[in-house]
Amino acid sequence: MPRSLLIVNPISGRGFAGRSLPLMEQELKKYNIDYKLVLTERPWHAAELAEQGARDGYETVIIASGDGTANEVLNGLMRARLAGFDKTTMGQIAVGTGNDFAYGMGIPGGVEAGCKILAENYRRPIDVGIVKGGDYPEGRYFGNGVGIGFDAATGFVAAKIRWMRGLLLYLIAAIETIFVYYKAPAVKLTYDDKEMDISPLMLSIMNGRRMGGGFFFAPNGDPGDGSFDLCIAHAVSQLRIFGLIPYFMKGTQATQKEVIMAQARKVKVTAVQGTLPVHCDGETVCFEGKELTIELLPAQIEFITQKPAA
Repeated sequence: MPRSLLIVNPISGRGFAGRSLPLMEQELKKYNIDYKLVLTERPWHAAELAEQGARDGYETVIIASGDGTANEVLNGLMRARLAGFDKTTMGQIAVGTGNDFAYGMGIPGGVEAGCKILAENYRRPIDVGIVKGGDYPEGRYFGNGVGIGFDAATGFVAAKIRWMRGLLLYLIAAIETIFVYYKAPAVKLTYDDKEMDISPLMLSIMNGRRMGGGFFFAPNGDPGDGSFDLCIAHAVSQLRIFGLIPYFMKGTQATQKEVIMAQARKVKVTAVQGTLPVHCDGETVCFEGKELTIELLPAQIEFITQKPAA
């Protein structure tokens, strides 16, 4: 049996993943990576394939996709882990739209770079988050982050734009969202032993570093440090949102009075007035949630990533 199961979502990155298949196979063969290729065919198919791959004893499950399918593979591997099949490592070739999941794990975009990292086979344990609430009362795992509020609403808009990928896509979606986003809900926020009542423009609970293809909600985030990085932005005017965007793109939003940065291992968000649009790793958790619990599970899965600098 091949050592690696390669799961490719051919429609990731607006079809870029499918178009990259010939180069992908060429690069993997160049590095003598022994693999079996399988294409996803439907939503959650990648989760099923990854779970079965772990149960079948594959040493590595490699996902060639963007954030959403990577999240599915993570969920499949975590399901297998709960059943006692916990020896499978995860790797990724980042060929999606935003590639934020991969970025947080230390994987640059592109086929050649991703395959080179797989060949070097440097592994590190990563933390995994689980969000419970909305459409997932039993929980959905995530590797990069959870977005609540403006960030999630922007992602929902971006998903409808089919003619581009990358940071420009999310910038256009963010600008559109500024003009249609509803009034921020009033929420009760609890993280670890702290509690606050707030009307947030958005709340990001990060395991990785960025979302939206280039917005650094956690510029110092590390998926193996045993803690979430929180970015809490108070509700502001539409004009002020325009002013804040460059700070998020540079990761310097902590210098702005409307933004609070914190760390925690467990977060609870309850809508006191209004509802919560929520995503995790770019995938919809709910459009109008009322209560969410987000918890960090330390050192759950080994991930193939770049070697640390000497």
